[in-house]
Parts: sequence; C-alpha cells; structure tokens
Amino acid sequence: MNNQKTHAVTLIPGDGIGPEVTGAVIRILEATGLKFAWERYAAGAEAFEKFKTYIPNDLYESVERTRVALKGPVTTPVGGGFASINVTLRKKFDLYANFRPIKNLPGIKTNYPGVDLIIIRENTEGLYVGLEQEIVPGVATALKVVTEKGSTRIARFAFDYARKHGRKKIHCIHKANIMKLTDGLILRCTRKIAEEYPEVAYGEHIVDNTCMQLVTNPYQYDMLLLENLYGDIVSDLCSAFVGGLGLVPGANLGEHAAIFEAVHGSAPDIAGKDIANPTALLQSAILMLRHLDEDQAADRVHAALEKVYTEQKTLTRDVGGNASTNAFADAVIAALEIAGN
Repeated sequence: MNNQKTHAVTLIPGDGIGPEVTGAVIRILEATGLKFAWERYAAGAEAFEKFKTYIPNDLYESVERTRVALKGPVTTPVGGGFASINVTLRKKFDLYANFRPIKNLPGIKTNYPGVDLIIIRENTEGLYVGLEQEIVPGVATALKVVTEKGSTRIARFAFDYARKHGRKKIHCIHKANIMKLTDGLILRCTRKIAEEYPEVAYGEHIVDNTCMQLVTNPYQYDMLLLENLYGDIVSDLCSAFVGGLGLVPGANLGEHAAIFEAVHGSAPDIAGKDIANPTALLQSAILMLRHLDEDQAADRVHAALEKVYTEQKTLTRDVGGNASTNAFADAVIAALEIAGN
C-alpha cells in the first residue's frame, strides 16, 4: 500500500455550492484508500477578486501538469460580464469531447424508468464558443464555425466509444435542412466515419424533431452525437428523464487533458446551508476515476452511491430526503466501508 500511486488532480471548487459539494466528494474519494494530491485553484468571480483575473495562470499550469481536473460549478453572468469559465477551459485545452451518460439511479421515481443514454457533444466549435460582435449599435452577429477536422474527430470518438462499450446505435442530431453548409459538413464527416463501424447502427434526426421524439420515447435512442449548442440543450433535456441536472455527470475530454465537472449551476441561494446534493459531482468523479484507470475504486464508489439511493434513508432535500450534504457523504462513505469489509 505504501507504494500506491498518488494521483495529482487540479481542483476547481467553483462558487456558490461548489466548495460544499466538492468537499463532500473529496472525502468520499479519499475514503476509497486512493491517494490524491489536490492542487486547488479559484476561478471566476472569486479568482478575479483575489488575483484580478478570472482564470489564474497557475490554474492553467496546474492542468497542463496534472492533465486532469475536478471542477465544481462556476457562475456565468447572463447577458454580460466575463466569458464562460467552462468554454474558456475547453478551448484552452482543446477538450473537444463532452461526455454525458444519462442513467437512472435506484429509488428515484421518474416518468422515464430504465433510461440509458450516452450524449456525445462536440465541445470546441459552433455557435456555443461565443464568436460574437456588435456590427453597429443595435445589430449583433455570431459566427458558427464548423471544421472537417472537428466534425471527424468527434464522430470517431463516438463510434470508438460505441465499439469499446458495446453500444448498438448512434444518431447524429442536426439542422442540416436549414444549416446546409455547417451542419451539412457535420453529416458528411459523420457518415464517412460510420462506414468504418458496420456493427454500430447509424441514423440521423433533425434536432427539433429529436426533442419531440425524446420526450415521447427516449428508449428509441442509444447514443446521441451533437454539435456544441444542440448538445448543450439536448443533454439538459435528457437529464430530466433521470431526475435533473443535480444527478448527472459531465466530462470534457481531449488528447492531453480532461476536466470532470457537475453540469448544474452554482445555486447561490442555498450556498453555505449544507443542503446541496453532491451526486452530480460525485458521478463526475467516478468518471474521473475510470479515466485514471482506477476502475475498481470507481465500481466501489458507484455501488456505494446506488446503495444510499436504494435505501433512501440519507438523501438530500432535492430528491425527497432531509439529509445534509455532509450526512449524505457520510452515508456513501459508510457504504464504501461496509463493502470493503
């Protein structure tokens, strides 16, 4: 055990409820017996207050060194203010693949039991990156940039994942009936890649129809491949099938770095009250453990999480319980310890 590897991880607690859910998740991860060297950095408004910059250079250097980060929610101003921290980090480290599994937890009743979807979202191109300008007062424009390189590599990422994990079907979601050049390029690149994976069924749906199809029958889908903005919207829609954004994980993956994050907001209205649900960040941390080749620990944490949800004795208020953030973490740790004996 003394020779056990120590994982250096950049830690971005975020703001609002971020530090609380991050602290809970860290306690759970350390209860696995794995060793971590956490390199903690502020981002967003907190960083600006301290360092007069929204993302300190030290944070960038840490991610370049560790190549993996765990990130809590960071508030993004609406209609003004500083640029999205999430978008900035994704662009900086070319984290081109956004990975969001959507799967029900036991004990959480929804109108859609048994959902098992994988959302693959291109993460560095399209309207979502925010290439905007004001032409003249009262007239603004945004540039949607799509490249063959970007479209091809996200398609290959999706099909590689399907092959490795036995997924049976991928739908490319688009608006090529209107966006004939940009979304048309995405379709051409994806069709070409699909030909290399004959064991994976391939289909295409227009994005607005997809939203209708999802709420009517999400079970017809297995994996969804989307450009950046569509992926942002549809992945949030799909989270509702399993209980909402407070339960689902998110990963931003590139060739040289990966950032794992909760995809919900910073909820400043409940910050500091010890009532926030750390499940989304914990599920993201489970993805991080797999990325670090710690599959056994990931399986243990996932089993402990499911045990707590199955028993329904120590859940937070958002999912029908009355437990605090730290009491929930204690319950997961206790489940880990029981499984380890």
